[in-house]
Amino acid sequence: MAAVDGPRGRGGRVPAVAALRLALLLGAALGSARATVYYQEQFLDGANWQKRWMNSEYKADFGKFKLTAGKFYGDPVRDKGLQTTENSKFYAISSRFKPFSNKGKTLVIQYTVKHEQRIDCGGGYVKIFSSNLDQKKLSGDSHYYIMFGPDICGSETKKVHVILNYKNKPHPIKKPIRCKVDGYTHLYTLIIRPDQTYEVKIDNEMVESGNLEDDLDFLPPRKINDPTVRKPTDWDDRIQIDDPNDIKPEDWDEPEYIMDTSAEKPEDWDDAVNGEWHYPMVKNPLYRGEWKPRQIDNPNYRGVWPHPQIDNPNYSPDFSIYSYENISVIGLDIWQVRAGTIFDNFLITDDEVYAEDFGDETWGETKGPEKEMNIKQTEEEQERERLTEEKYFEQRFKKKLERKKESGKDRAVRNTIKKEEF
Repeated sequence: MAAVDGPRGRGGRVPAVAALRLALLLGAALGSARATVYYQEQFLDGANWQKRWMNSEYKADFGKFKLTAGKFYGDPVRDKGLQTTENSKFYAISSRFKPFSNKGKTLVIQYTVKHEQRIDCGGGYVKIFSSNLDQKKLSGDSHYYIMFGPDICGSETKKVHVILNYKNKPHPIKKPIRCKVDGYTHLYTLIIRPDQTYEVKIDNEMVESGNLEDDLDFLPPRKINDPTVRKPTDWDDRIQIDDPNDIKPEDWDEPEYIMDTSAEKPEDWDDAVNGEWHYPMVKNPLYRGEWKPRQIDNPNYRGVWPHPQIDNPNYSPDFSIYSYENISVIGLDIWQVRAGTIFDNFLITDDEVYAEDFGDETWGETKGPEKEMNIKQTEEEQERERLTEEKYFEQRFKKKLERKKESGKDRAVRNTIKKEEF
């Protein structure tokens, strides 16, 4: 797709109700008439998404996707997306569009991710590929241009990946970017500009930005330490030193282990079989470890020596780091322990304003109702659990009363029998 395709994008023919709700998107598209939308997918035409997305056949046991808005949503039609459905599975699916180059242009990659299952370990990122990708063989080994999006695993990994390929080698961003970890839909945006700057946005708010050359190790450093210069021999960079006035106490040295002279040789000890008996060794309570003098501030400390820098002879600038040729496929190549993530509102364009408007008119309009629905469902579930608990204890109380009544009847019968016998 070489030009703006309206708010429907590659979602096919929109039902009347969805078209009505998406009227504002048309205004956004018209308001950004110079924008080029290379790819746009909102899954608004039901099962037809399967004509545009291809499952990889690289492995027979890849996980399956289904089209759904999930358990809670802001709009039952607009919030439908591709959801992972099987736990502990690899997933590989992709969609192709007309090849293009971002040389001399801004590149914006944007989509929404909803971890409604409160994912504990799994990817939520997308990959961008060249036109020569064999979609049926898509796998973790497939060569990609860009990898972008959230990745969560345990308490340690909760980050947004920004990985760009340069000279057939992936280069991850050096700055840590934390992703969203709740169960709601979030909008992720990566912007790469021709001036070799980048920006990462979450929910249409900038969370990180910088220069590609500075924040990813594409090129050798511009400056290096001068190899001909050595640190002066009298340069003292020790922050602390041993206190020369601190002397080891005379009673400090004690062995770590001593013989337990209170032990007695076992009566059944046979020297011929077990060898000569010796007192066992035990931890010496007087042992104080290796003595070290206390530390004091070094009066001669001069700080870290500033190694003189020179231009790196191996450095050569490259002003095309940001650009790629024949960009043509977007894919989901992920692993998930607990399935349930929903991917939606995919967009690839050259216009930052259009992308921001698109985000506001999709995710922005349904995020509030989605949260309200989830809160309502949670409250209803808590009420059901409360009623179930009350019913459970009520039944227990009734059974207890019944047992008490039966016990009373039994005692009455026994008393009657005793009286009769008497």
